[in-house]
Amino acid sequence: MAGRTTRVILGTAAVIAVVVIAVVAIILIGGGSGEPSRDVDAPTLDVNSTQAGNTSGGGSSSPVLFSIVSEESEVRFSLDEELMGQPNRVIGTTNQVAGQINVDFANPVLSQIGTVRINVRTLATDSSLRDRAIRSQILRSAEDQFEFAEFVPTRLENMPGSIAIGEPFDFYVVGNLIVMGISSEVNFAVLVTAVNNQRIEGTAAATVQRTTYNLNIPQVPSVANVSNDVLLEIDFVAVPASVAPTSELDSATVEPEAPAATEEVS
Repeated sequence: MAGRTTRVILGTAAVIAVVVIAVVAIILIGGGSGEPSRDVDAPTLDVNSTQAGNTSGGGSSSPVLFSIVSEESEVRFSLDEELMGQPNRVIGTTNQVAGQINVDFANPVLSQIGTVRINVRTLATDSSLRDRAIRSQILRSAEDQFEFAEFVPTRLENMPGSIAIGEPFDFYVVGNLIVMGISSEVNFAVLVTAVNNQRIEGTAAATVQRTTYNLNIPQVPSVANVSNDVLLEIDFVAVPASVAPTSELDSATVEPEAPAATEEVS
């Protein structure tokens, strides 16, 4: 009887070991290198004709078209998990982000934010194995059709009556966040400072749910109780499009590829 029990235990352990090895092998093989297929870009912002006064940053009283400087910006996600039985905060970051902002200093309610595009394939955490799992199993960003996520703003809320150089102001930007072809409305809280008429700096944050985008975590023994809530954040710097780095100017003029078909989630 004892021998049979031992064989059952050993057999079960062997099956578990095989499953774990198979999962790890799939992650390692399918995760890719994390290298982007191309420089990140974003669609050109269609500035309202009534606002198209100034795109050079020459004066603070006219609208100025800014482009995000990826080298000085960072996009992050963070969530909680239990790793080897201990609480752990997972943070993933990338600077591969592009987008345009048209700031109307005289009439802020007429300001616009264009599509913000992020190369999620380049997201990196403190674990290369986790990064491969994200690319192969969770965000599937190793696949070209899911390499990029997009936030498409639809409206700005609680904009201030005026913008003063050097004074921060906050507002909300509501739009559709598209991840793995699934679109859902998200509300970002934004804090921006016009450092001068040649530079704006800001942060934005929102919380989304993994289940909204079908972001399923691979079953591995070392990871448990991964939170459904995911905090999304961006720290950004933007300069007038006419003086942005070459890569940013390219992003403003290159016609973007047609995005994958999206599934809207209410």
